[in-house]
Amino acid sequence: MVKSLFDEKSEEELWAEFKKTKSSTLRDAFIRQYMPLVKYVAGKVFTGMPSTVEFEDLVSFGQFGLLDAINKFDPDKNVKFKTYAVTRIRGAIFDELRQLDWVPRSIRQKSREIEDTIGSLEAKLGRTATDSEIAKEMGLSEAEFQQTVMKVSGTSVLSLNDVWYSGDDSDRMSIGDSIEAPSSLNPDVIVERDEIQRVIMEAINELPEKEKLVIALYYHEDLTFKEIGQVLDVSESRISQLHTKANLRLRAKLTNIRKGII
Repeated sequence: MVKSLFDEKSEEELWAEFKKTKSSTLRDAFIRQYMPLVKYVAGKVFTGMPSTVEFEDLVSFGQFGLLDAINKFDPDKNVKFKTYAVTRIRGAIFDELRQLDWVPRSIRQKSREIEDTIGSLEAKLGRTATDSEIAKEMGLSEAEFQQTVMKVSGTSVLSLNDVWYSGDDSDRMSIGDSIEAPSSLNPDVIVERDEIQRVIMEAINELPEKEKLVIALYYHEDLTFKEIGQVLDVSESRISQLHTKANLRLRAKLTNIRKGII
């Protein structure tokens, strides 16, 4: 059935038809067509996860994200469905992992401590804090700080899908979400979402160059940590560490900005 549908019409035509009809037959066809994408994203997330996390569970979580992406995708935005769906699939996996609360309390507390330290320090300095400054503020040597980040990185599920929330509806506001057409929202909310997108992009641009590059390659070029390590000629664990630091910095920056707005 899937093959015949995609043979008879172009994917663009099928999306246009689905947008009008919300046909369950077309929905099922898209689900089967893009299940390999769910497994690909689940595989990326699975890398570095503790042994208590099962790959098949991540695939199951990701299916919810795929269904959400299919139902909300707007072909008129001239964005490839794959690009749009990856954000939704990854976000659904992270959401379910958080609900399972599998991260050890000690690691979660340490992650929060680093984030709070970055937030308060950068608010005071008015610029991006260096690793040595963060370490000193936490009462650690720089080597101890790097070891702490490595411990956190193995269980971090922080994602760019989760950096802000809109007060008007239940959807997250993220860089990925910003490509979704907000046609159902009133003009005031559209302006608010545009402003949030601007703030997120500014926060990313303020990251140290290596961390910013890792974010771009991971979220936008869809490379794995291993592939990014090959590009930058460093170890996979080093990329994981840079990714974690970038995400902790982003959350701290956005928390500070949000406090200023509210």
